[in-house]
Amino acid sequence: MGVTWPSSATKSGRPLSGVRVLDASRVLAGPFCAMLLADLGADVIKVEPPLGDETRRWGPPFLRDTAAYYFVANRNKWDVTLDLKEPSDRCTMQELIRTADVVIHNYTEDHARRFSLDLESVRAINDRVIYLAISGFSGQDSGRPGYDLLAQALGGLMSVTGSAAGPPTKVGVAISDVAAGLFGALGVAAALAARKGQEQGASIEISLYDATLSLLTNQAMNWFLSGETPQRQGNDHPNVSPYGLYATGGGEMVLAVATDGQFAVLCEVLGCPALAADERFRHNGDRVANRLALRQELETRLAGRDAKAWGTELDRRGIPNGVVRTVPEALAAPEAHSVSYVDHPVYGRIPQVLNPIRLDGEYLAPYLAPPVRGEHDKLIIGETGEDD
Repeated sequence: MGVTWPSSATKSGRPLSGVRVLDASRVLAGPFCAMLLADLGADVIKVEPPLGDETRRWGPPFLRDTAAYYFVANRNKWDVTLDLKEPSDRCTMQELIRTADVVIHNYTEDHARRFSLDLESVRAINDRVIYLAISGFSGQDSGRPGYDLLAQALGGLMSVTGSAAGPPTKVGVAISDVAAGLFGALGVAAALAARKGQEQGASIEISLYDATLSLLTNQAMNWFLSGETPQRQGNDHPNVSPYGLYATGGGEMVLAVATDGQFAVLCEVLGCPALAADERFRHNGDRVANRLALRQELETRLAGRDAKAWGTELDRRGIPNGVVRTVPEALAAPEAHSVSYVDHPVYGRIPQVLNPIRLDGEYLAPYLAPPVRGEHDKLIIGETGEDD
């Protein structure tokens, strides 16, 4: 049976135009990866099971009958419903694989084999395909189910997140999933560049655990070089000071003072220039070692004005600072140039935070709204899809 691979003319000219991506993943890491590739111009077909991607039910809140979570990672995709437990639908999947440039899935090894989505089965159908498998863990644990929370906990990220006196805390978004999706998209883009002129496929593996370890960055290196286990420090930075959240005479503000020169200017603004010459605070290493004493000195002076007034003066002097915005405030702020909308005939107008990549100064505007489950069944496989 033949399949049709749709394409949207409105995204022509983008770097990945003409690349066909089969997104057989669910939840966040895989769909997020596929969406990034779609933003860059790839033609992405999302394959959903009969009940749909799990994130369609991860609410409230909901838009009509679909949870907000689903709309995070599924714009710019064509959608087909396949029950991979059924031989006929597996045949359809194989036809899609045959014409794909990239195949993405995040099933466990057992399920991937059962659905003929393991590397050997995919290679037998299309040996030039770029194959991306996203898992919770790698190596001998690659068959182990994994979720973002597990990756953050087991991967050490929760141990350094939160206040010193409080419990380990996960990041406020599914950062391990997002990171795995980002690394997956980078791997696919690199493999596509390497394949040009060679028609040779590649196998890429990304695990949430590995992605989380990569996010430890300076915390991991601090441990490697010092042998001291990193601890939670709230909003303070383990390697830089003053760099955190500070109380003022009206509200709190963040200061991100990364150099000795910036610290000297900060002291001038606060009316205590001599503080920059204090042997406890002269250099960054001194300030890190004496961060509590420095906090007391700074907050004593910051108490004289409110955060807004201090911010105006610090901005004038080029000292990085800000206040903690709520999510609505951040999305509505003057700096929020990447917030947009895309229209759908069933869902209506759907807000979107765009891909932060700007090509030739322009954001990658959406060209397809996140689809209803099975919205393009008829277009792709000649069957009438069933809406949510």
